[in-house]
Amino acid sequence: MTGEDIGAELGERATLVQFSTAFCQPCRATRRILDEVAAMVPGVRHVEIDAESRLDLVRRFDIMRTPTVLILDDSGNIVKRASGQPRKADVIAALGAAATVDQSSDKSSHQSDTV
Repeated sequence: MTGEDIGAELGERATLVQFSTAFCQPCRATRRILDEVAAMVPGVRHVEIDAESRLDLVRRFDIMRTPTVLILDDSGNIVKRASGQPRKADVIAALGAAATVDQSSDKSSHQSDTV
C-alpha cells in the first residue's frame, strides 16, 4: 500500500490505516485510540479512510467490517490486520511486532489477523 493509495504520507516507522464508516460508533473510539498511539510513538502515523467512499480499497484489501485496522511497516507492507475496536496496549504491541518484522528479511510472510 502506498501513500498515494491512502491519500497521505506513510509514517517513518509505521502507519495505522483505519477503515471506518460515518455512523460506526466503534470507529470513533478506534480513531481516538489510534490517534493517541500515533501521538505517543515517534514515526507512527494514523490515517483514517472512509470505507464508503473508497470501495476500491475495501475490495482490494478485503475489508468486511468497520472498523478494520491495517498496520503498515515503513515500506507500506501490511504486517498486522484486525477488525473491531482495538485496545491501546494491543496496538502498541502490534507496532513493536511491526518493527521486528521490518528488521527481518522476509516482510511479506508476516501477517496476522489480530492487533
